[in-house]
Amino acid sequence: MIFIFIVLSLNLMYPTFLWASEGQTGHTLLSSISISILAATLLAYLGTLIRQPLILAYIAAGVAIGPQIGFALVQNKSDIETIAEIGLILLLFMIGLELDLKKIKESGRSMVITGVSQFILCAALGLGFLLLLGVSLSGASPFQYDILGIKIIGGPYDLLYLAACLALSSTTIVVKLLYEKFELDTLAGRFTLGVLIFQDLWAIVILGVQPNLASPQVLVILMSFVKGIGLVLVSLLLSKYVLAVMFRRIAKLPELVLVASLGWCFLMAGLASYLGLSMEMGALIAGVAVSTFPYNLDIMGKIINIRDFFITLFFVALGMVIPNPLNNPGLLLLAAILAVFLVATRFLSVFPLLYAMGNGNRVSLLTSINLSQLSEFALVIATIGMKPENRHIGQDIMTLIVFVFVITSIASSYMIKSSHDLQNILSKIVEKLGFRAIRSKSEGGPAEAPKEIALLGFFRAASAFLAEIEEVQSGLKERLVVVDFNPVVYSGLQSRDVKAVYGDISNLQTLHHAGIEEARIVISTITDDILVGTDNLRLIDQIRTLCPHAKVVVTAESSSRALELYRAGADYVLRPNLSVARNLLTVIEKFLRGEELILRDQEIEELSRREEILN
Repeated sequence: MIFIFIVLSLNLMYPTFLWASEGQTGHTLLSSISISILAATLLAYLGTLIRQPLILAYIAAGVAIGPQIGFALVQNKSDIETIAEIGLILLLFMIGLELDLKKIKESGRSMVITGVSQFILCAALGLGFLLLLGVSLSGASPFQYDILGIKIIGGPYDLLYLAACLALSSTTIVVKLLYEKFELDTLAGRFTLGVLIFQDLWAIVILGVQPNLASPQVLVILMSFVKGIGLVLVSLLLSKYVLAVMFRRIAKLPELVLVASLGWCFLMAGLASYLGLSMEMGALIAGVAVSTFPYNLDIMGKIINIRDFFITLFFVALGMVIPNPLNNPGLLLLAAILAVFLVATRFLSVFPLLYAMGNGNRVSLLTSINLSQLSEFALVIATIGMKPENRHIGQDIMTLIVFVFVITSIASSYMIKSSHDLQNILSKIVEKLGFRAIRSKSEGGPAEAPKEIALLGFFRAASAFLAEIEEVQSGLKERLVVVDFNPVVYSGLQSRDVKAVYGDISNLQTLHHAGIEEARIVISTITDDILVGTDNLRLIDQIRTLCPHAKVVVTAESSSRALELYRAGADYVLRPNLSVARNLLTVIEKFLRGEELILRDQEIEELSRREEILN
């Protein structure tokens, strides 16, 4: 039904487009935007059916309606540039809004070192590889040269742009896929997000340098950084002393908050342009400045729809200018080579760093897999480099970057969805190369008495359970074994003298190694939507296979799932929603009796003395 609606709409719009193109130039922009949105809707709908990222669908829509490859429904170059410019500025503003500087401040040693080093290592590897391929710096534009026998029309800074772009990964694609897999809060998920945040900071540096690449004198570049730092300070001061007061006054007027936010974005973009910096950098700084005060989430909530609208237009406009690959089919082959190289650089840069800092094969490999794609930020950087006032790169290099983005986005979508199976395969390979997996200290030592209680997986409920055991001093801690693949949990348990086995609870060999055959009680406190690579139903089967006489305690997120688990053989099913409801009922009854102060003091006292591994 949607397909029919959109096709009819495009048919109705086509005469309007023809009429506008015959001289009614005042209507061409409106016509171009309408056709772009309708085409994007159609391709996005088809993209969701085959489970592809929406960004790819938007680029495909631009290809379909653009003058290079498609049906030439949009031909006016100025319309395309206007659409792209507005979308680019708002895209950078929203990236700035979502850049959480507090997370960087609170990052651990592993995340900081990996975040800072990853871009440098990947860019250095890129420079070396690209030089071997034949990419070089030149003072001319356009500049023709060969890469593996493929004719390239490039620009003076192709080498720098390609190396920098290949070092950046996609926040949009990664966050979406990890969110769908409930893995954003896993250790590998947190490392992935940390690296992406540092990549955004590196991108800010690139945006600051870009306007002065044509005259790369040290003094000019230093002045560019001084102007950038000055713009950051001005924006932070204005956001603290002017915007904070203004937004406090207009917070109850949603439409005014939206207009004020957009006004702030374009003010900083215009100021950046006046200082000789890129407007995109000004928009990014505007977003970062607003992200530092309490109205950040409110602004994001109000601007998200208009952001999505213009981001769609930006990627559609990007697709419109992609040249026909049949004119130079070698570009597709070269893009495939660069895509393979990009994936390799993630493993060469991220895996060794995380492994060296004690995060184990599993987490180090999963983080590398998560980052194996080109960033939409790379498209932004390349688009700025293509602007008439810059002309830093040629059209063929822009095409290469887009092709690499498409190839790696599709490939990484499948890689992330199957990341745990892929990680198991890669773990065997890296172990043969000498990278040993984290092992339990008891391995190879004298045999110890089997534990009576086995805790499979260790997340927040298990962390609270262990704290409860320690508080009541029941002696259960000495009878407990925990199986989990989080190095933080592993080291935390060992520091508390709890037997811990590092491994995947979905693997029968891991459970056998943990010695749960002798356990009297086996517990899973994690619901299916958070478990990775398995679920509670399969855990019941595994437990019954290894220790048929053990009592099995599992967890369900709903009543219907709990009944299913009971029928599968569970002896008891934990239901967090029911526990919360019963606790809430008790709290409400105490409130009604006027005992809220007593209850509050009791809770604060209890929380103050509890020390959990996962706070």
